[in-house]
Amino acid sequence: MLLYMSNSAQQATSTPLHSVSVAGAVVREDGRLLAIRRADNGTWEPPGGVLELTETVEDGVRREVFEETGIKVAVERLTGVYKNVNRGVVALVFRCHPEGGSEQLSAESTAVAWLTPDEVAAQMGEVYAVRLLDALQAEAVPHIRTHDGRSLIDLPQAS
Repeated sequence: MLLYMSNSAQQATSTPLHSVSVAGAVVREDGRLLAIRRADNGTWEPPGGVLELTETVEDGVRREVFEETGIKVAVERLTGVYKNVNRGVVALVFRCHPEGGSEQLSAESTAVAWLTPDEVAAQMGEVYAVRLLDALQAEAVPHIRTHDGRSLIDLPQAS
């Protein structure tokens, strides 16, 4: 049986689909970083999630951090772009500072903590720890990193 697809149908099936997520690298005055232990898999991660269609990127960061931690934040700057090549997720991470609220659990978090950079490196998987540690760097240029969900990947640069 011969199956015919229109050009637009062929393009639609070959177009990669990506999801965009946002996360807050919330840094307290004492240098500690806000993290959650996820309810679904028990891993420690920066607070964040999928950006909704009708919200700005900054509003998405503020919403996700508040929903998962109870902390209200001011968004300062983009510190990194991270692509998971296995899941097709592009994460935009923004350095933030706390402006109010208090730590509280949510349906998505079983713990909320302010971690030192050493605790971040020890307790988080590589692809999440780097997001917070990158935000501590003074560089104004965001980091761009690729990973497979577990480890960072060095991809050859296009020439």
